[in-house]
Amino acid sequence: MRIAYFDCFSGASGDMFIGSLMDAGLSLDRLKQELSKLGDLQFTISAAKGMKGALSGTKFDVEAHEGHIHRHLRHIVEMIDGSELSDGVKAKSKAIFEHVATVEAGIHQSDVQKVHFHEVGALDSIIDIVGSVVALELLGIDAVYCSKVHVGTGFVECQHGTIPVPAPATLELLKGIPIYSRGIEAELVTPTGAALLKNISRDFGAMPPMRVESVGYGLGTRDLEIPNMLRVTIGENDSGGFDRDQVALIETNLDDANPEILSHACQLLSERGALDVFMTPIVMKKGRLGTMLSVLTTQERLNKCLETVFAETTALGVRLSYLDRRKLFRETRSVDTKFGKIDVKLAKSGEETKNIAPEYESCRKVAADLGVPLKQIYDEAKSAAEKQLLDD
Repeated sequence: MRIAYFDCFSGASGDMFIGSLMDAGLSLDRLKQELSKLGDLQFTISAAKGMKGALSGTKFDVEAHEGHIHRHLRHIVEMIDGSELSDGVKAKSKAIFEHVATVEAGIHQSDVQKVHFHEVGALDSIIDIVGSVVALELLGIDAVYCSKVHVGTGFVECQHGTIPVPAPATLELLKGIPIYSRGIEAELVTPTGAALLKNISRDFGAMPPMRVESVGYGLGTRDLEIPNMLRVTIGENDSGGFDRDQVALIETNLDDANPEILSHACQLLSERGALDVFMTPIVMKKGRLGTMLSVLTTQERLNKCLETVFAETTALGVRLSYLDRRKLFRETRSVDTKFGKIDVKLAKSGEETKNIAPEYESCRKVAADLGVPLKQIYDEAKSAAEKQLLDD
């Protein structure tokens, strides 16, 4: 499995993202060829080697040959849907813009479809976002990981006046991502960079195990007190064919919890982002029978789960630990069956499929709509998925 790790020691922007991948071996001609599939858009892209401090890298630039145009989400979605780009690039690119639209709508108290994209709606930013997704596909990157993100500090001028760094939209896009600032007075992360990092990266933290193949540096525009560049390391996953991430484990011992209320708390935790919730019977101090509540969650959902534990149980405190996980790589597919389309989850190690599991909610809905026993839907979905794998 080929992976990429982005080291955001000086933040990130769309042009730095593509520049780093070009410095690591992406062909400018191949990128031009793919981006031409967007249709009759007037722009020119270029790349040149340069220096930031003592380090060399590649500066990627987009020159848009159009006036300043405000676009809505539907304009961008129509542009992408009408292109000849691959289905994977279309889906990922649209997901990024839809996320930005949701964030902008929340900030400006507007409807998602009525939001005017500012920076991210400009043609150069559209090329940066779609081009980044295209670049990852061209390089055969199966998974992206990212470091903690350096965001900078200070103020920046925009159409809304003077705003703090990180900009409100950028900070909203970075929710759940570990960020930091070392006091550098500059906007190190742009909205485009934040949208890419949030939607493309599987995990944020230390570099995953890999056998390094190439390294690239994407140059920013300004000269800073640190090298203004984004570094990418590309290589083969070296974790034995397994995916990896880090999760938080919340534990608390309860000897005065109403079982019905505890069951309700577990349901809420599952709805609010817990990866797993389980209870273990234990014997506590003074021989009291009790329950140990255990909650596995991601870093971005940790605070929400903690709030739920304290609000819905009698816990006065919890224990926190952080665990490295190894898991099979997962892929969800929609398969055609005699009952209609049903989602199934494929679990893989490398290229080998280890397990096929029909998605419960997808099967349950079809069973309810058609009045067919759930087990028949399960069996049909699994059989269809196995046949599709053989055909592939």
